[in-house]
Amino acid sequence: MSLRNERVRKTLMKEIADIIQKELRDSRINGVVSITDVEMSHDNSFAKVYYSVLAGEQDKANTIKAITDNTSKVRYEVGKRIRLRVTPELRFIPDDSLERGAHVTDLINKISRGEI
Repeated sequence: MSLRNERVRKTLMKEIADIIQKELRDSRINGVVSITDVEMSHDNSFAKVYYSVLAGEQDKANTIKAITDNTSKVRYEVGKRIRLRVTPELRFIPDDSLERGAHVTDLINKISRGEI
């Protein structure tokens, strides 16, 4: 990956997280939404945005639906904030790696305390 593509990727991660936190006025977004990674196509015209939602199951489902429904608004805001020849098409993909990591840590803690 070129240095420019890496800079674009990191900037996208930062800006998308900020847009979801501050710009989306959707009451379905509950809990903490974290952008875990962004994969860019070689020409920066397409981006897979991996994100994690830390919330209860119902809130998580509502947040995922809200983010999916607001994809075009997020893309529009990205286009206003970042000067690129082409604003990448965004595809949001839920990432549960943070939850799995927290679960493994919890299991390790229980084993060390002799609870399991």
